[in-house]
Amino acid sequence: MADMPFQQEVSGSSRYLPIAEHGLIGDLRSIALVGTNGTIDWYCCPSFDDPSVFAAILDAERGGRFELAAAVPARTKQFYFPDTNVLITRFFTEEGVGEVQDFMPVTGDGSEEGGRHRLIRRVVCVRGTVPFRALIAPRFNYGADPHTLRLLDGLVVFESPQQSLALTSTVTVECDARDARADFKLSEGETAVFALDQVGTEVAPRGCARTEAEHQFNATVSYWRRWLHQSRYRGRWREMVHRSALTLKLLTYAPTGAIVAAPTTSLPEQLGGERNWDYRYVWVRDAAFAVYALLRLGFSGEAQAFMQFVTTHITPGCGDGSGPLQIMYGIDGRTDLPERELPHLEGHLGSAPVRVGNAAADQLQLDIYGALIDSIYLYDKWAQPIPSGQWDDVCHLVGWVCDHWDQPDEGVWETRGGRRDFLYSRLMCWVAIERAIRLANRRGLPADLLRWRQCRDAIYRRIMERGWSERRGAFVQYEGADVLDASVLMMPLAKFIAPTDPKWLSTLDALTEDLVSDSLVYRYDPQVSPDGLRGDEGTFSICSFWYVEALVRAGRLDEARLAFEKMLTYANHLGLYAEEIGRTGEQQGNFPQAFTHLSLISAAFNLDRALG
Repeated sequence: MADMPFQQEVSGSSRYLPIAEHGLIGDLRSIALVGTNGTIDWYCCPSFDDPSVFAAILDAERGGRFELAAAVPARTKQFYFPDTNVLITRFFTEEGVGEVQDFMPVTGDGSEEGGRHRLIRRVVCVRGTVPFRALIAPRFNYGADPHTLRLLDGLVVFESPQQSLALTSTVTVECDARDARADFKLSEGETAVFALDQVGTEVAPRGCARTEAEHQFNATVSYWRRWLHQSRYRGRWREMVHRSALTLKLLTYAPTGAIVAAPTTSLPEQLGGERNWDYRYVWVRDAAFAVYALLRLGFSGEAQAFMQFVTTHITPGCGDGSGPLQIMYGIDGRTDLPERELPHLEGHLGSAPVRVGNAAADQLQLDIYGALIDSIYLYDKWAQPIPSGQWDDVCHLVGWVCDHWDQPDEGVWETRGGRRDFLYSRLMCWVAIERAIRLANRRGLPADLLRWRQCRDAIYRRIMERGWSERRGAFVQYEGADVLDASVLMMPLAKFIAPTDPKWLSTLDALTEDLVSDSLVYRYDPQVSPDGLRGDEGTFSICSFWYVEALVRAGRLDEARLAFEKMLTYANHLGLYAEEIGRTGEQQGNFPQAFTHLSLISAAFNLDRALG
């Protein structure tokens, strides 16, 4: 279950913890990854897409870290304080038991532009006596900028050309030119506090005493529990669904309502491969799917905030090579996301290159229009009616889709091997028009319905005629191919085809034969469908949950439930998933991945409903 503890022997022999051996904390502006060994080895401050302060997960020597652990051999267990995003790492030694409570306080609803951005690490001895050791070694701007250290009114201030951080500690800290260290021992009932604050012209650094840490701990626990209390889900997999919901909430940027695809960059899809990307941005597709998942659970506030982001920041333009919308935006709505490599970082377990920015922002991916308009349709249906101005934008987008649906694009998987006539892109163009027609009819809104219906029907016929392979007995990846692709699992989910249609059941059997392994689903086979990149990849977890839903809708409930239960065994100790799962069950790719968690919610919801 999501909050069950994880146990391992602490070892210093490895320079890198596996991706899965991390928990996540955040304040709706940024996150930190905390390893099962007590080390924070990823943290960007103050926002998701700012340069890192700690990045040892990408370079053990140059990245920077915040170590805090028992100073003697210990077993560890890590879990979330129930129904919150407060992370507890426990250390079991021969002389006692201690724990580190990690959290980032949320101010109000988290949407304020100003205010304090703080990371608190509270150490508690719960039994006996435990010695602890701390190392605070920031490396600013992805480890590229030098910094100095000075003492100021009892604080340790780390200063770089672009950024400064202040460390508060209730125990004695020793410093050298760059780093701070502490060795201390706690007896039962004693606590110590470390707090790391951003220092700026608007926010002056100040200390964080034990009483203040206690107050902020309680306030943070209360915030997360109040938020989660809105959930209407009461099904069989409540703990996993709620952990996924809490994770999606952590991936929201409260000041604008943006939802990032993942909070990390360049965690490899294959060790030693080149499939390392920066996911700290707002993918229209991913965010729109996340809105669907959160609405399903009753979290209309997050959907409203994302709709505000859409209205404010991604109003359709006049259109260019990538269409009136980009496929992704910065968390503040910016459109310029240049991709570059950081050659001074070796990458996770030596998997270079490390990239920041994402060149896929300039790709044409026609499916995003379906994902966005579907989320607008559902928001209008389940939350509140969209305003007239947003309907005008929808009409503009649908008109563009009617003009451009039949052109090749890079597709949902952002291949870098050239544009093709991908079936999934056609499918989601159909969704864009079909959902807009539904919305216009239900609300009586003005629309060019005759033209929209003609285009919708033309796309349907095109998919049924050119997207079907008689030889394979299946719908295929792109027109004229015999290659299978897991994205076609969305066909019955999007209500394009009946889930018991003979052509669909034949496709489902073909996908099961070619792309499914122990409930895990590969996106496609890059050996038979080259994507312009070297190497292989793991199974794609969103596809595995799509597969569960497709089985549910086909009435194969026993298979669906078994596949779903198997997928839950691939989660990490906290119920978190990266983007992919490797051959031996390891998490691969950026972590945690919104795509995976939103599809888990959807699969659980629909499987629950089918089981009754």
